[in-house]
Amino acid sequence: MIIDLLITVSLVTGGIFGFVGSFGLLKLNDPMSRMHAPTKATTLGVGGVLIGSMAHAWAYEGHASAHELLITLFLLGTAPVTANFLAKVYINQQTKPSDLPGPGACALWATHDKSEHQPPTEQPKA
Repeated sequence: MIIDLLITVSLVTGGIFGFVGSFGLLKLNDPMSRMHAPTKATTLGVGGVLIGSMAHAWAYEGHASAHELLITLFLLGTAPVTANFLAKVYINQQTKPSDLPGPGACALWATHDKSEHQPPTEQPKA
């Protein structure tokens, strides 16, 4: 009974963190905030699901699951490092947040050059 409660709590907590991270990625305005939401919240979300999976394997299948442990350690080691690298690139480019596209402008996220994405100007009528 207690192990079922532990598995349920870790899965629900992981799901909530994953949802909050995804929602933050879509709704936050600043690129640094958009990067912070998925790297922190979804790392905890996937970690919670993997902990629940490890507890289930130990309780019901009778063995410790090394795969989930390795995935958790890899995720906890790489997501913050990747976020740090992305933040350093953002800072070194000295790009103003107002120059970057906001949420909902997915077509503009791949480039900082706005000249390619300007609407065509009308030609003067002769």
